[in-house]
Amino acid sequence: MTRIKFTTDSAADIPAALREEYGIQVLPFPIAVGDREMEDGVGCTPDEFFDLLLSAPQIPTHAQLNPYVFSELFERAWREGYTHLIHTSINSKGSATCGNALQAREEFYQDHPEAKGSFSITVIDSHNYTMSYGWAVAQGARMAAGGAEPQAVIDFIQDWVDHARVLFAPLDLRFAKKSGRISAAAAFVGEALGLKPIMTFTDGESKIVSKVRGEKTVISTLVDLCQKEKAPGSPYLLIRGNNREQSAKLREACLQALGEEPALEYPIGGVIAINAGPNLVGLVYRA
Repeated sequence: MTRIKFTTDSAADIPAALREEYGIQVLPFPIAVGDREMEDGVGCTPDEFFDLLLSAPQIPTHAQLNPYVFSELFERAWREGYTHLIHTSINSKGSATCGNALQAREEFYQDHPEAKGSFSITVIDSHNYTMSYGWAVAQGARMAAGGAEPQAVIDFIQDWVDHARVLFAPLDLRFAKKSGRISAAAAFVGEALGLKPIMTFTDGESKIVSKVRGEKTVISTLVDLCQKEKAPGSPYLLIRGNNREQSAKLREACLQALGEEPALEYPIGGVIAINAGPNLVGLVYRA
């Protein structure tokens, strides 16, 4: 009997309802807020974390998921009788986490050669962040619940992450500057001139697509780019932080331009907020 376990990390930003519906296990990244240690998404809501982030004297930091975390994950799944484990990971160019999962997989089969024929571990590098891969995991789990074969699910997730597009605008440049997503010089000029960057990721690398003046132009630029790039018939997702006003404006603009509701509107989690800031708006879609 085929039993598939779906796992990912907390930077996938999969809402709790979807995780619970499809039994997706999310590995939380460790976060340090001053002297306080916490796990991403555990013990507080995204909105509570936004408040914590903004009130912290220094921007919190987060660490990678180490090989031991994955060793424990693989051991438990194997002993629980799963035949397949599909792990979809945060961008390998931004975190050593994906490499640690691959290392742990190699060590697992060295320790348990008898598992090779009965327990398959697949590690997929999303080359991206947030629901660009979280959505693929949720939809893959939905496919499996409907009886899809493991390879069909793996092919779907891989195809989705290969074509997924994250488009976002940090409206407060402090966090993107601190994380290196934009240079200090660019942030200084942007703040001085009121320019907001429209950003994405290409081959795992952050890229500024455009620089626009004012939040109204941010919304129209995001929608125009999505309208031009989104694959026909594919869904789009709305990314929100703590700026409910701009999120509502983006939603309305998308409804008017695209003629359809978003498949999902969701808040970013702690890891994404630390690197991009809580004050952002964005979209996820298949290009």
